[in-house]
Amino acid sequence: MAITHVQLVSVPVSDQDRARDFYVDVLDFDLVFDNPMGPSGRWIQVAPKGAATALTLVTWFPTMPPGSLKGLVLETDDLDGDVARLRERGVAFADGGIQIAPWGRYATFDDPDGNGIVLQSTRV
Repeated sequence: MAITHVQLVSVPVSDQDRARDFYVDVLDFDLVFDNPMGPSGRWIQVAPKGAATALTLVTWFPTMPPGSLKGLVLETDDLDGDVARLRERGVAFADGGIQIAPWGRYATFDDPDGNGIVLQSTRV
């Protein structure tokens, strides 16, 4: 096999503008593309700064309703600081915030459509 990395993960959303604003303004992702796609669609791609993998905010897959993605895991070097910053930006965390597991620490939250995100700091 010559597979080198995961390029894109599709995130199903109901409102591309609202989702773009959340991922860019709240999570501080880079806006990679926001381009027309076909006669009435848009290709919106966002990514963490410097990441090899990006997210595309999609509305066109009937088998992926908005909010159906669960378990998108984002790694951070500053879990405490990022949780505090996200709380200041209005993000609500499940289970009260940071949880401890044998493999590290994490906090879970949803994007505006209910897609589940895990923000983690893996214990090395």
